[in-house]
Amino acid sequence: MLVSLAGFVVGALLGGRLGITMAGVARRRWLLSVAVMEAGLCFVAVWGAIGYDMDTLTPVPTLYMLIVLTAAAMGLRNATVRRLAVLDLTTTVLTLTLTASVADSTLAGGNNPWLGRRLAAVLAIFAGSAVGAVLVSLGGLTPPLMVTGACILCVTLAYSAHPASKTLPGDTHR
Repeated sequence: MLVSLAGFVVGALLGGRLGITMAGVARRRWLLSVAVMEAGLCFVAVWGAIGYDMDTLTPVPTLYMLIVLTAAAMGLRNATVRRLAVLDLTTTVLTLTLTASVADSTLAGGNNPWLGRRLAAVLAIFAGSAVGAVLVSLGGLTPPLMVTGACILCVTLAYSAHPASKTLPGDTHR
Protein backbone atom coordinates (compact mmCIF):
# COMPACT_ATOMS: atom_id res chain seq x y z
CA MET A 1 0.00 0.00 0.00
CA LEU A 2 2.79 2.44 0.82
CA VAL A 3 4.42 1.80 -2.53
CA SER A 4 1.22 2.62 -4.41
CA LEU A 5 0.67 5.76 -2.32
CA ALA A 6 4.23 6.89 -2.94
CA GLY A 7 3.84 6.35 -6.70
CA PHE A 8 0.53 8.21 -6.66
CA VAL A 9 2.03 11.15 -4.76
CA VAL A 10 4.93 11.38 -7.21
CA GLY A 11 2.48 11.40 -10.12
CA ALA A 12 0.28 14.03 -8.44
CA LEU A 13 3.35 16.14 -7.73
CA LEU A 14 4.41 15.89 -11.35
CA GLY A 15 0.88 16.76 -12.50
CA GLY A 16 0.71 19.73 -10.14
CA ARG A 17 4.05 21.09 -11.29
CA LEU A 18 3.11 20.58 -14.91
CA GLY A 19 -0.22 22.35 -14.37
CA ILE A 20 1.57 25.38 -12.91
CA THR A 21 4.28 25.35 -15.56
CA MET A 22 1.73 25.19 -18.39
CA ALA A 23 -0.87 27.54 -16.87
CA GLY A 24 -0.42 30.09 -19.64
CA VAL A 25 -0.68 27.72 -22.60
CA ALA A 26 -3.77 26.31 -24.30
CA ARG A 27 -5.40 23.23 -22.80
CA ARG A 28 -4.55 21.35 -25.97
CA ARG A 29 -0.80 21.60 -25.43
CA TRP A 30 -1.06 20.95 -21.73
CA LEU A 31 -3.33 17.92 -22.07
CA LEU A 32 -1.31 16.44 -24.92
CA SER A 33 1.81 16.74 -22.75
CA VAL A 34 0.05 15.03 -19.85
CA ALA A 35 -1.38 12.34 -22.14
CA VAL A 36 2.03 11.51 -23.56
CA MET A 37 3.46 11.16 -20.04
CA GLU A 38 0.52 9.13 -18.71
CA ALA A 39 0.42 6.85 -21.75
CA GLY A 40 4.21 6.55 -21.56
CA LEU A 41 3.92 5.28 -17.98
CA CYS A 42 1.34 2.73 -19.16
CA PHE A 43 3.53 1.62 -22.07
CA VAL A 44 6.54 1.17 -19.79
CA ALA A 45 4.25 -0.92 -17.56
CA VAL A 46 3.31 -2.96 -20.66
CA TRP A 47 6.97 -3.71 -21.20
CA GLY A 48 7.30 -4.75 -17.54
CA ALA A 49 4.14 -6.88 -17.63
CA ILE A 50 5.37 -9.06 -20.48
CA GLY A 51 5.91 -12.49 -19.01
CA TYR A 52 4.77 -11.44 -15.53
CA ASP A 53 3.21 -14.36 -13.63
CA MET A 54 -0.07 -13.17 -12.10
CA ASP A 55 -0.63 -16.49 -10.36
CA THR A 56 2.53 -16.32 -8.25
CA LEU A 57 3.01 -12.52 -8.42
CA THR A 58 6.60 -13.02 -9.48
CA PRO A 59 9.06 -11.60 -10.00
CA VAL A 60 8.38 -9.32 -7.02
CA PRO A 61 10.46 -6.36 -8.31
CA THR A 62 8.29 -6.35 -11.44
CA LEU A 63 5.18 -6.26 -9.27
CA TYR A 64 6.47 -3.15 -7.50
CA MET A 65 7.47 -1.55 -10.78
CA LEU A 66 3.95 -2.10 -12.14
CA ILE A 67 2.41 -0.67 -8.97
CA VAL A 68 4.59 2.45 -9.05
CA LEU A 69 4.08 3.11 -12.77
CA THR A 70 0.30 2.75 -12.71
CA ALA A 71 -0.05 4.67 -9.43
CA ALA A 72 2.07 7.51 -10.82
CA ALA A 73 -0.12 7.59 -13.94
CA MET A 74 -3.22 7.84 -11.74
CA GLY A 75 -1.67 10.61 -9.63
CA LEU A 76 -0.78 12.52 -12.78
CA ARG A 77 -4.34 12.11 -14.06
CA ASN A 78 -5.91 13.17 -10.76
CA ALA A 79 -3.80 16.32 -10.55
CA THR A 80 -4.74 17.16 -14.13
CA VAL A 81 -8.48 16.53 -13.63
CA ARG A 82 -8.38 18.58 -10.45
CA ARG A 83 -6.78 21.50 -12.25
CA LEU A 84 -9.30 21.22 -15.11
CA ALA A 85 -12.09 21.65 -12.54
CA VAL A 86 -14.83 20.27 -14.77
CA LEU A 87 -17.88 19.83 -12.58
CA ASP A 88 -18.96 16.21 -11.97
CA LEU A 89 -16.28 14.65 -14.16
CA THR A 90 -13.90 13.18 -11.65
CA THR A 91 -12.12 10.14 -12.97
CA THR A 92 -11.45 8.38 -9.69
CA VAL A 93 -14.30 9.44 -7.44
CA LEU A 94 -17.22 7.47 -8.80
CA THR A 95 -19.11 7.83 -5.53
CA LEU A 96 -18.99 11.64 -5.78
CA THR A 97 -20.62 11.52 -9.21
CA LEU A 98 -23.29 9.08 -7.98
CA THR A 99 -23.90 11.23 -4.89
CA ALA A 100 -24.33 14.36 -7.01
CA SER A 101 -26.79 12.53 -9.28
CA VAL A 102 -28.93 11.36 -6.37
CA ALA A 103 -28.64 14.50 -4.22
CA ASP A 104 -29.69 16.71 -7.15
CA SER A 105 -32.45 14.35 -8.32
CA THR A 106 -36.14 15.18 -8.43
CA LEU A 107 -36.64 12.71 -5.56
CA ALA A 108 -34.39 14.95 -3.46
CA GLY A 109 -36.17 18.09 -4.65
CA GLY A 110 -33.62 19.12 -7.28
CA ASN A 111 -33.68 19.32 -11.04
CA ASN A 112 -30.42 17.42 -11.74
CA PRO A 113 -29.11 19.78 -14.41
CA TRP A 114 -26.17 17.60 -15.45
CA LEU A 115 -27.77 14.17 -15.12
CA GLY A 116 -26.84 13.07 -18.66
CA ARG A 117 -23.17 13.90 -18.24
CA ARG A 118 -23.09 12.31 -14.79
CA LEU A 119 -24.69 9.09 -15.99
CA ALA A 120 -22.41 9.00 -19.03
CA ALA A 121 -19.39 9.26 -16.72
CA VAL A 122 -20.67 6.43 -14.51
CA LEU A 123 -21.44 4.22 -17.51
CA ALA A 124 -18.01 4.92 -19.03
CA ILE A 125 -16.31 3.92 -15.79
CA PHE A 126 -18.30 0.67 -15.58
CA ALA A 127 -17.72 -0.11 -19.26
CA GLY A 128 -13.99 0.50 -18.88
CA SER A 129 -13.89 -1.75 -15.83
CA ALA A 130 -15.70 -4.53 -17.68
CA VAL A 131 -13.40 -4.30 -20.69
CA GLY A 132 -10.36 -4.28 -18.41
CA ALA A 133 -11.58 -7.35 -16.53
CA VAL A 134 -12.15 -9.25 -19.77
CA LEU A 135 -8.72 -8.26 -21.11
CA VAL A 136 -6.97 -9.34 -17.89
CA SER A 137 -8.79 -12.69 -17.87
CA LEU A 138 -7.94 -13.32 -21.53
CA GLY A 139 -4.37 -12.13 -21.69
CA GLY A 140 -2.96 -11.00 -18.34
CA LEU A 141 -1.82 -7.47 -17.60
CA THR A 142 -0.24 -6.56 -20.93
CA PRO A 143 -3.43 -6.11 -23.05
CA PRO A 144 -5.32 -3.81 -20.64
CA LEU A 145 -2.23 -1.68 -20.06
CA MET A 146 -1.71 -1.37 -23.82
CA VAL A 147 -5.37 -0.49 -24.42
CA THR A 148 -5.26 2.04 -21.57
CA GLY A 149 -2.23 3.82 -23.01
CA ALA A 150 -3.76 3.86 -26.49
CA CYS A 151 -7.11 5.16 -25.19
CA ILE A 152 -5.40 7.95 -23.27
CA LEU A 153 -3.70 9.12 -26.44
CA CYS A 154 -6.73 8.68 -28.72
CA VAL A 155 -9.20 10.46 -26.42
CA THR A 156 -6.80 13.34 -25.83
CA LEU A 157 -6.15 13.69 -29.56
CA ALA A 158 -9.90 13.71 -30.18
CA TYR A 159 -10.37 16.39 -27.53
CA SER A 160 -7.58 18.46 -29.01
CA ALA A 161 -9.78 18.91 -32.10
CA HIS A 162 -12.56 20.45 -29.96
CA PRO A 163 -12.70 24.26 -29.69
CA ALA A 164 -12.56 24.05 -25.86
CA SER A 165 -9.01 22.71 -26.14
CA LYS A 166 -7.88 26.17 -27.25
CA THR A 167 -8.81 27.75 -23.91
CA LEU A 168 -6.40 28.24 -21.03
CA PRO A 169 -6.27 25.54 -18.33
CA GLY A 170 -7.75 27.83 -15.66
CA ASP A 171 -10.98 28.31 -17.61
CA THR A 172 -13.83 26.15 -16.30
CA HIS A 173 -16.32 24.33 -18.50
CA ARG A 174 -19.63 23.06 -17.22
